[in-house]
Amino acid sequence: MLALAPAISPYADLAYDLLTAFYVLSVIATIVVIISENRNPVKSLAWVTVLILLPIMGLVLYILFGRSLKGRHLISRKGRRKLLASHAPQHVDPNRLPFSDETRQQIQLVNNLTGAQYFTGDEIEIFTSGQEKFDALKRDIQAATDHIHIQYYIYENDRIGREIRDMLIAKARQGVKVRVMYDHVGSFTINAAFFKRMRREGIEAHPFLELTFTKLANRLNWRNHRKVVVIDGRVGYIGGMNIADRYVTGDRHHATPWRDTHLRITGPAVAALQYSFAVDWNFMSRDLLAATIPEFGQVNLNATSGMQIVPSGPTDLWSNISMVFIKAITLAKHTVFIQTPYFLPSDALLKALQSAALAGVDVRLMMPRNPDSRLLKLASGSYIKQCLQAGIKVYFYEPTMMHSKLVLVDDEFVTTGSTNFDFRSFEHNFECNAVVYSRDFNRRMRAIFADDQRHCTRIILSHWRRRPVTTKALESLARLLSPIL
Repeated sequence: MLALAPAISPYADLAYDLLTAFYVLSVIATIVVIISENRNPVKSLAWVTVLILLPIMGLVLYILFGRSLKGRHLISRKGRRKLLASHAPQHVDPNRLPFSDETRQQIQLVNNLTGAQYFTGDEIEIFTSGQEKFDALKRDIQAATDHIHIQYYIYENDRIGREIRDMLIAKARQGVKVRVMYDHVGSFTINAAFFKRMRREGIEAHPFLELTFTKLANRLNWRNHRKVVVIDGRVGYIGGMNIADRYVTGDRHHATPWRDTHLRITGPAVAALQYSFAVDWNFMSRDLLAATIPEFGQVNLNATSGMQIVPSGPTDLWSNISMVFIKAITLAKHTVFIQTPYFLPSDALLKALQSAALAGVDVRLMMPRNPDSRLLKLASGSYIKQCLQAGIKVYFYEPTMMHSKLVLVDDEFVTTGSTNFDFRSFEHNFECNAVVYSRDFNRRMRAIFADDQRHCTRIILSHWRRRPVTTKALESLARLLSPIL
């Protein structure tokens, strides 16, 4: 054996040299790609530093968390044309609508970002209680006659999850076409048998971006965070609630139900929710659901209430919902109200909020005192001092987990849906929000915000500065991870 050592050694040295050269070339190629993408210079420099200082591990981290999907498509142009073949969305000139100049600009922005149709004539029911939302959803499922489309980030195997699953199975046995889409990571803790039973009963149930060893690098960092339901093309749901008992009974960290916001929509805008579902469904199964998309309807140019459905995701050219938020905040004249479970804003959004507050706009930020993630709580806490210094009013919701996602501006603009006020929602997640332009709806949401505020503690800068040094240090460290949290 010893005699073989001299013979093996040259080959071992050669293999080592080749592997080293391959690794160095891979790092150099990755750095070239990062630079050529023209991203935020701070983020690009951070990834270059990681690649240089963390051999091997830096490359693995970049492959898993640093790659960009911008410019890729969930559905082909041909597929989009087929989905809309029998529907001709009415293109509306925002200048003809009975709104303020600020609202008209917002409508035009959404048009240019996503091509989203502007809808009028919708009825919107607001849910702030999980029990009310699930009761309504179950009634609509029970009344379904043609199809049920369900898309959630998390679908838990708990009491409410099993109850809705059994209702879906019963409808499938009646001949109703049931399609269920869930995020593979979001629902990762669910036993595979839960969804297998659905499939055995005739339900088409698919994970979005299913993780496998060969596809781990392409899918680990991208999550479908949307919560969309469409029933018979006539009723739609959109908001922040997943399928889980925590919205009805609380969880082991919160004794009372989570506070969240969800909408039930009837009217023309349901077609946009159906279209969003169909695009995601096509990406997974390659089945086109063109026949299920209802008519977009005619726009009433005199209506004082309108809506757009805004999808956003890492494949989009623009960060759609982030840009909608930035525009709304910069256009604000007197009010910006925000509810979010996690507050990890981009630099542009933080500056927009600070600028609005410094200009005299009443900016209020509401988040949970005790969120469901210690790490996210620390990261969110690192931004509060900068908010308070600019005059932003910060409120901690005390009773339970505040999971609502809301941005309300002035008297006409409201948006709610699945989008948290954080990097992940803006850059890495597939999200979907309803944007409503309506003084009446704005007043309803403002009243809900005011009621929530009565259960909050306002944070004062002088008190916030007294936090323990260890807490401040942990917050600063957690903030470094904000782009991937």
